[in-house]
Amino acid sequence: MPKISSKQNSVKITLSDTGVASVDKALGILRLFHSEKPELSLIQIAEQTGLYKSTVLRMLASLENALLVVRQTDGKYVLGPAIASLYAAYQHQQSLETIVVPILKKLMLATNESAAFHVRQGDKRLCLYRVDSNQALRDHIKAGDLLPIDKGAGGKVIRAFEGAGDKLSIQIRKDMVLAIAGDRVKEISGISSPVFNSEGLIGVITLTMPTYRFDPKQVSRVKASAKKLSETLGGKFDAE
Repeated sequence: MPKISSKQNSVKITLSDTGVASVDKALGILRLFHSEKPELSLIQIAEQTGLYKSTVLRMLASLENALLVVRQTDGKYVLGPAIASLYAAYQHQQSLETIVVPILKKLMLATNESAAFHVRQGDKRLCLYRVDSNQALRDHIKAGDLLPIDKGAGGKVIRAFEGAGDKLSIQIRKDMVLAIAGDRVKEISGISSPVFNSEGLIGVITLTMPTYRFDPKQVSRVKASAKKLSETLGGKFDAE
C-alpha cells in the first residue's frame, strides 16, 4: 500500500516581493485551521508549513498577542476571538443591504425613478430596501411597508417564480420581467424582475413611476439590474 504523505494538508507559503515575510508566514499559519482541523499542535504546524519550529513559535506568539490564536492547556492551538470579530465585520460588509442598495441607487440614477427590493413576508410582500427618485410626483412607498402579494408587478413576479401556473406567470418566467400599469394603484406603473441567490428566488427588483412617465427602455434596465444582483449573490438568472 502506498504511503500517504503527512503533507497533504500543507499550505504553501508564498512570500510577497513587496510585503513582509514574517507577516506572510503568520498568515500562512492561520490558513491551516479549518472545520476539519480546528486544533493544531506545534509539530503539525511546522510540518505543514515547512517552517522551523523556532520560527513557528515566534509567529504563534505574535498571533496569540493579537488574539488570532489561543494556546490550549494541552498545548494545541485554536483560532482566537479576534477571528470572530473579523468574520463579523466581513459578514456585515457582505450583508444583503450593502449589495442590494448600490444596485438600486444605480438603477434610480439611470432612470430617475424609484427603485425597490421586495421579498415575500407571509401572505404579503415587504419593501425591504428602497431608493427614492428626486422627482416630486412619485409613489410614496417606503422601506418596511407591506404590499399585496397578488397586486402590482413585484407581487406577480414573486408568485410567478414560486410556481404559479396561470398564463401571466408562465409568461413572466419566460421573459424574466414584468411591466404593468394601474394594477395596484391606478396612476402607477411598475416594472419588476426576479432576484436569485444560490438557493433560488429571494426577492424582486421593482421600478415604479407615474404611468405617464413609463418608458419601455426602462424594462431592460430593470432586468439587467436583477441579473447583476443575482449573479453577485451567486444565483442563476435563467428563463424557463
